[in-house]
Amino acid sequence: MPRIRWEDPFCGEGNNCFRIGTDDLGNAYIAIAGQEDQHLTDTTEALHALIRDIKAGKADHLL
Repeated sequence: MPRIRWEDPFCGEGNNCFRIGTDDLGNAYIAIAGQEDQHLTDTTEALHALIRDIKAGKADHLL
C-alpha cells in the first residue's frame, strides 16, 4: 500500500473541506477531510490538468 502524503485541508464555507495527497508512485488523491480512507485516485498529471482547468474557469458552470 503506498504511503499517501496529505496536504492540509482546503476548506470552503462551513464544513466543506477537501484534502489532496500524493504518493511516490505518481498517484494523486482527493478526499473529504476526515474520510481519507474513501478517496479518488488518479495520476498526478490528471490532478495537474484538473487544477489548470479549474483555474481557467472550465468548472465555473458548476458553481
